Amino acid sequence: MASRNPARPLSPHLQVYKWGPHMLVSILHRATGSGMATVGSLLLVWWLIAIATGEQAYATFVDVFTTDAGRLNILGYVIGIGLTWSLFQHMATGIRHLVMDTGAGFELRRNRLGARATIVASTLLTVAFWLYMGIK
Repeated sequence: MASRNPARPLSPHLQVYKWGPHMLVSILHRATGSGMATVGSLLLVWWLIAIATGEQAYATFVDVFTTDAGRLNILGYVIGIGLTWSLFQHMATGIRHLVMDTGAGFELRRNRLGARATIVASTLLTVAFWLYMGIK
């Protein structure tokens, strides 16, 4: 059915809404969940196949992510830190949604503050985790 006023959109879209952190974390929640599921599943399947195939296949798997000294290489760090941040961001946003499910945090100012808090918390937790792992 055609709109009575063709200049008026049928429904609000991105150009209508003012972009804010609450919109960003909503999108990040979906992206981190999908990313962790996809990348994590592919890595798990590759790791299981490498273990089942034999010592050479497992050595190849390990060599992709580590240096000869056994430390992570650039790819290992990018995937490791990316998955760690994704986990903490997804978890923090999930906690934010749990709080919102109780009926709290819907005021615009508190909603934006909570959204920013998830980004800050996930970044700080990721840094703390990798600093802890570097110390061990």
